[in-house]
Amino acid sequence: MNTLPIGVFDSGVGGLTVYHALKRVLPQENFLYLGDTARVPYGTKTPDTIIQYALQAVGLLVDAGVKFLVIACNTATGPALPILQKTYPNLPIIGVIEPGARAALAVSKTKQIAVLATEATVSAHSYLQAVHQLDSQAKVVEKAASLLVSLAEEGLLSGEIPEKIVHYYLDALLTEPQLDTLILGCTHFPALAEVIHHVVGDRVHIVDSSKVVSEAVRAYFDTTPALLHPAQKEGMSEFWVTDGVGRFRVVAERFLGLPIAAEQVKWVDLHQFLAK
Repeated sequence: MNTLPIGVFDSGVGGLTVYHALKRVLPQENFLYLGDTARVPYGTKTPDTIIQYALQAVGLLVDAGVKFLVIACNTATGPALPILQKTYPNLPIIGVIEPGARAALAVSKTKQIAVLATEATVSAHSYLQAVHQLDSQAKVVEKAASLLVSLAEEGLLSGEIPEKIVHYYLDALLTEPQLDTLILGCTHFPALAEVIHHVVGDRVHIVDSSKVVSEAVRAYFDTTPALLHPAQKEGMSEFWVTDGVGRFRVVAERFLGLPIAAEQVKWVDLHQFLAK
C-alpha cells in the first residue's frame, strides 16, 4: 500500500503547480498525474458536467491504484469533491479550496479577501462558501480571470503583456483599502505569482493554492506515517493525458522548469476505460 503512487487529478495542465509543490515536500513518493486534456477547460462547464467528468477521470486513477488523491483543480473541487469522497470513502481525497480558504484567513488581519479564479469557480462561489464556513464575518470578493490561464500555458509569465492583464483584473479590487489577502484560486495562477505580486505590492498577502494544498497533504502523511513510501531515494512520476501528449510535455516543462522524458507521459483512452 505505501508504495502506491499519490494520484493527482486536474482538468489539464494547471495542476502541475500542485504536483510540483507536492514533489518538493514528499520527494520520495511516487506520483501518478492525470490531466483530462481532451475535455479542458472545465472552467466553462456546468457543475453537473464537471462532476461527470471528474468521476470518470478519477475512476481511471482509482482503477490504476493510488493511496491518496489530490484534486488539483479548483473548478473540479467545488462541485465534485463531496461526490468523490462519498464514492470512494476508503480513499483519502483532498481538494484545493478548503486549504486555500483556511490559509487566507490565517494571514488576513482585516478579513477582507479577494479570489482570482475561473468563471466556473466564481459562479459556484466555491471560495466564498469555504471562507464563510470557517469565518462568517469575512468579506470575500471573487473575480473571474480566465485570460491568466492562457498566459500561463503560453509561458507569458512576466513582462508588459501579463502585467497589463493582471492590472485589468485587479486594479478595481485594489481600490479597497482594507483588502489584504488574495487567493490564487486556479492552479495555473501560481505560475504568474511574480507578476501578480508586482501588481498588488507588499500590502496584499498572496495565497498560493498549490503550496497550501501540498502542506495539507504533508500534514496528513505526518499523522499517518505508515502510508509514507519507505524508500529514501526520489520517487517516480508518471503523467497521463487524455489528449495532446506533445503539447502537455511542452507546457509541463514550462511549469516545472525541468525536462520531462517522453516515456513519462502516456496517452490514456478514457472512452475505452469507461466501456469496460
